[in-house]
Amino acid sequence: MKHRGRHRRRRRGKALRATLAGTALALTATATLISTSQATDADDPGALKPLTSSAETAPLRLSEDHVPPEWLDRLSSEMGRPVGVRAVLDDTDGSLRGAGSCTDDDKRALPVEPSATRAYCWDGADVEGWRPGAVTTSGDADDDGLWGPSRVVLSAWSQGDATADGTAAQGPAVTGAGAGQGLARVAFIDADDPADLRYTWAQLAVPVAGGQDYRGLVSPVTGMVWYQDKLLVTAGRGDGSALYVYDVDRVQRATADGSTVGRVPGGWSAAGARYVLPAVAVYRTADADAPQPGGISLDRSTVPDSLVAHEAVAEDHDGPTRLWRYAFDDDRARTGLLATDPLLRADPVSAYETKLTHVRSVLSYGSGWYLGRMTGTPDERGTLWRQDTEGARPTRCGADETHRCWSGPSASLSYWQETGEVWSQTGRMLFALPLTSVDGSLD
Repeated sequence: MKHRGRHRRRRRGKALRATLAGTALALTATATLISTSQATDADDPGALKPLTSSAETAPLRLSEDHVPPEWLDRLSSEMGRPVGVRAVLDDTDGSLRGAGSCTDDDKRALPVEPSATRAYCWDGADVEGWRPGAVTTSGDADDDGLWGPSRVVLSAWSQGDATADGTAAQGPAVTGAGAGQGLARVAFIDADDPADLRYTWAQLAVPVAGGQDYRGLVSPVTGMVWYQDKLLVTAGRGDGSALYVYDVDRVQRATADGSTVGRVPGGWSAAGARYVLPAVAVYRTADADAPQPGGISLDRSTVPDSLVAHEAVAEDHDGPTRLWRYAFDDDRARTGLLATDPLLRADPVSAYETKLTHVRSVLSYGSGWYLGRMTGTPDERGTLWRQDTEGARPTRCGADETHRCWSGPSASLSYWQETGEVWSQTGRMLFALPLTSVDGSLD
């Protein structure tokens, strides 16, 4: 892949940041604070505990396995030449509404403190029966914040509900390969114009039968990172994999409309989407009981850049929760893949334990780990903590300085370094806010 240019377009980035600073949204007027007298937040979890012994880190090892190139070539020969991100963006399915056109019910899902500086909502009919998942951006893909000439946000959605450990509850019925559980899809969002975000759906799939067919990815997408030309997506424990890898330059056009996934009489179907992304590789854990990544995000403050993860745990898990990171490979022949040994095994370069429970999102930058935590049902507000090896601090809000200021169902954090924004989504809301505002709201 041709490198898309470090340290370019800085003047444009400064102008954008100035624009965003002047257009902060007053989005918290409809939010409902939950008092500390109504529920008890987690006590101070203290500092992160480093995990250093091989017994503690060995279960976090991943093995890398590639889809045979001939399988992908066979799909391409049958479905047509793959297309890139720009072609997908130009073939629009719909538009997101600005915050002023969103309902009060939708906006209640936004965080109270820090507040979003821009926000958008999905049309309810287009996401009915689908659950929001992870978010990543072209700010992850390249440090200039662009993919080619475009600013892009990727938003993942899964059918049905997702449990805390990444397994999928029964979703709306689907047919074809992967039938019986919830499928996963990604919206490619053209974010060049902050006032007009347009999106196109692509079905996530896995090649099967030697590349003569594909099945839908059957998993809640609780974590997703777009790095260089690869998209890394978490898989539920029931799938048998930890991460799937997709190549954003290998998007295929579906040629038949319908609810099925895969080859159908007369063409190829993607459960209603007009595009499909077939996986090109997979990362697996050593055994079924090994820790699974729950949320993931990119950390550009490390050298090399790294993928961070929090552990996917069951609802009744009472802690501690593990956090860890993998280094990305700096070999140009392995763009977007994790650094591995000669046997294609990826080991964590650092790992920690936190006493926080019910962690649902993770972001690491500098020395800090930002952890989003559920404190009750998805309808209740959650907490957002910054934790490191020295201690922990939560964001606070309201007259009683409750910790419950964050979005309860938010399941993803993605830092767009070039603009300084953190992106997330909750309910039907997609939103962004400056990382500096998170740090400023810590007690």
